[in-house]
Amino acid sequence: MDLKTMTYIVVGATFALYFGIAIWARASSTGEFYAAGRGIHPVANGMATAADWMSAASFISMAGLIAFQGYEGAKFLMGWTGGYVLLAMLLAPYLRKFGKYTVPEFIGDRFYSDMARFVAVVCLIVISITYVIGQMRGVGVAFSRFLEVDVATGLYAGMGIVFVYAVLGGMKGITYTQIAQYIVLILAYTIPAIFVSLNLTGNPIPQLGLIGDHTSGVPLMEKLNQTITDLGFGKYDGPVRSQLDMFLYTMSLMIGTAGLPHVIIRFFTVPKVSDARWSAGWALVFIAILYTTAPAVGAMARLNLTDTIQVGAVGSPDGNLSYAARPQWFKNWETTGLLKFEDKNGDGKIQYYNDKNKAFQAKAEGFGWKGNELTKVDRDIMVLANPEISNLPNWVIALVAAGGLAAALSTAAGLLLAISSAISHDLLKGMIRPSISERGELLAARIAMAGAIFVAGYLGLNPPGFAAQVVALAFGLAASSIFPALMMGIFSKRINNHGAILGMVSGLSITIFYIFIYKGFFFVKGTEWYASVPANWWMGISPEAFGAIGALVNFAVAYIVSMATAAPPQKIQDLVESVRIPRGAGAATGH
Repeated sequence: MDLKTMTYIVVGATFALYFGIAIWARASSTGEFYAAGRGIHPVANGMATAADWMSAASFISMAGLIAFQGYEGAKFLMGWTGGYVLLAMLLAPYLRKFGKYTVPEFIGDRFYSDMARFVAVVCLIVISITYVIGQMRGVGVAFSRFLEVDVATGLYAGMGIVFVYAVLGGMKGITYTQIAQYIVLILAYTIPAIFVSLNLTGNPIPQLGLIGDHTSGVPLMEKLNQTITDLGFGKYDGPVRSQLDMFLYTMSLMIGTAGLPHVIIRFFTVPKVSDARWSAGWALVFIAILYTTAPAVGAMARLNLTDTIQVGAVGSPDGNLSYAARPQWFKNWETTGLLKFEDKNGDGKIQYYNDKNKAFQAKAEGFGWKGNELTKVDRDIMVLANPEISNLPNWVIALVAAGGLAAALSTAAGLLLAISSAISHDLLKGMIRPSISERGELLAARIAMAGAIFVAGYLGLNPPGFAAQVVALAFGLAASSIFPALMMGIFSKRINNHGAILGMVSGLSITIFYIFIYKGFFFVKGTEWYASVPANWWMGISPEAFGAIGALVNFAVAYIVSMATAAPPQKIQDLVESVRIPRGAGAATGH
């Protein structure tokens, strides 16, 4: 069966499953729409949380980044998984014990201020909209490649699918759909990885294949290092960033993960406080299956790509791949615009090497090469193209397409629910019209969800010029605004409303300012300028790493302002105590 037909069958079957779940799990109350009736088992919630978290960035982009960054890619693994440890230990059980539906509701009540709640809503919406643009765009790209439709058509299809199961089911429908999507995406990620690992290393376990011997008897990492250094690239397992920047980048991803509202609200869906912590633990287990496989997928994809393009020994230009004889996978990805070739020396062959490596230039000139002729290799193609490069069966390639769509749709749904809840529950019910009936609030939530889907779809079709350049913005915002407010709200009785508000605004503002200096509005040709001036970063700190600095500013401002102003009311201090201290603590000793 041809690839297109097989893809339609596999993707169509998964969509039918999502629709069926949406009809079965339709929400009938605000409790079911916002928190799935607080009846989700910790294991099921852990699986849904894993799907909610593992977006197109995890499924498609992370291994692609690791493929080209090598050692540096470890920051994504450590940062994103480490965030769940923080969630499990420091946030999830306490927020569940507080008993509210949304993050802004907790912040508003804890800091006894509608303004604090409003600032949290603004942060949540900006974080979620920034994040969801990439998910909707990813849906369009996946459709355009595998179903051979244009990006706009693919994005409209994705909007329709999310509309059905998110608007109808709310958190209840989204939860059960995300469980199905997790199963789809994890199978779609690990099955091709097993095949590729067998091909390259003879080991069916990718994690072991990465550190084991190549089929030729040469360890895979040694083979990869030799292959890419022979082409002028740096060692795959060699560090590049400064230790300070690496640490802050990892920390920013970690606390950004712990502060993402669409992830936090998942822990409001379980029956008991202890279940929230168990949910985070199970989420880590389910995430680890993909995250421990990603380094192997990235390394093997890089080796596959390089070996396919640079056939023969370096130093023998005749060994290069003839453009006319390029394989079908190369032609497929050329049509998407994500892979581009330019014959710079007119020899009809593809030269792929690091033309920015000065030490390699003399060698390249001796071969008659005129510059890297793969003028574009989008990192996002690595996971999706790897099965094709490896000549895997069509059903495996179709499964990868279904997995990529599942990853993007599951996270998009969670983000859209977070936006909908902030508008209907925090703004409308909490601030504008407190007397609204439950039926009216449920209707408003569905309308807000539909509106958020259309906004996300529009921005996916017409992304802001800076959107692709500030993928770290969502994490930076969450790290510098939401996370410190939650931590201080739970663990400090002394932080008051003035401190919390000014802290969030300060952390948010300085992070946005720093990111936009290097990656945003100030320069029309931001990517070229940004790439040329890393020495101008303050203390060598990259924009993606600055969220950790923004968080420190937030903590410092909140503490200083709170110490200089009146303490919170006693009832608020008692509330913090009740949330943080287990019920009955000290009863046996009388303390």
